[in-house]
Amino acid sequence: MSGPAAGTADAATTTDVVCLGESMVTFLPSQPGRLADVPSFGRGIGGAESNVACALAAAGHRAAWVGRVGADGFGDHLVETIASYGVDTSAVRRDPVRPTGIYFRTATDRGTDTHEVAYYRAGSAASAMSPDNVPYEDLLAGRILHLSGITAALSVDCLALLRELTAPRPGRPLVSFDVNHRPHLWRGADADASVLLELARRSDLVFVGEDEAEEAWGIVGAEAIRAALPEPAVVVVKRGSAGATVFSGLRPGPRSSNAGGAGNAADTVTLVPALRVDVVAAVGAGDAFAAGFLSATLRGLPVRERVRHGHLMAAAVLTVPGDLTDPPARDHADRLAALDDDAWGRLRLGPGWTAADRAPEEVRTP
Repeated sequence: MSGPAAGTADAATTTDVVCLGESMVTFLPSQPGRLADVPSFGRGIGGAESNVACALAAAGHRAAWVGRVGADGFGDHLVETIASYGVDTSAVRRDPVRPTGIYFRTATDRGTDTHEVAYYRAGSAASAMSPDNVPYEDLLAGRILHLSGITAALSVDCLALLRELTAPRPGRPLVSFDVNHRPHLWRGADADASVLLELARRSDLVFVGEDEAEEAWGIVGAEAIRAALPEPAVVVVKRGSAGATVFSGLRPGPRSSNAGGAGNAADTVTLVPALRVDVVAAVGAGDAFAAGFLSATLRGLPVRERVRHGHLMAAAVLTVPGDLTDPPARDHADRLAALDDDAWGRLRLGPGWTAADRAPEEVRTP
């Protein structure tokens, strides 16, 4: 079973993926070290959902980003930069009162103790998104609507919006939800755990890391995660260097029917090893993985190839300094995704591997 199809609307006129969320101006350090010691910063952009939209557009899909930014220079920069990737930004709203969010980060991996991030997003224009001020006709126009748990954490109104968008409704596009657990954004004990679980269970396709499932929900292991998320047709459990496990099947019956089992009775379980990558910066990889998986979903590829395209898109970002980069050409990625298991396991990708003139056998192997 290959998992859900991403809509059936006229492919010639329909947006492939609509991504909703906050994007911010990012200040990247000129050198490693504490924020207190870094002498200067370069300007970029950052936002889980806009990252996905940019990667999909760069990969040749019709992608749109819907968000809210301030009527300020940073808002101008965000909209212009995201649009430069080929993303439709026509539904972005400008807030005349609230500012565009910004943040500063250190050069180290966010998973290390030395990583620092300083957010200036409280009261941002994006935090004012609500069911009353978003363009529903644009949000529901795509084959896939991609959301993340970050938006739910921004404000009560943002959470209300995500609940509205994940509610069952006739003609709803396939809803993709990346849990993206960010504890520092939440206020109140266990609020994040219950909300993120609720939104994930109302979605059709869910991306969740084993580490964040344990941190947010106290759930350990891919099978236990699927048992906690019986409703989505596809659950993608990201397992770091171990790869990813995908549970794909028909929508199950009541949750009680899943008690005592590993996943749904109708599930197909697909395990795909990760690639070995010479990492330059470990930022943006999760968003790129989601983009690669969604790209292959739109193309109707089998689940194994969907995951491999996710790994390849993530490897493209891991081998550059920032959150965004051009993905490999489609035929290049297709050749790599089609390798047999032994050849896939021998791949080791480093900076420059996405060059269009590099055949699979030219990619670094041990």
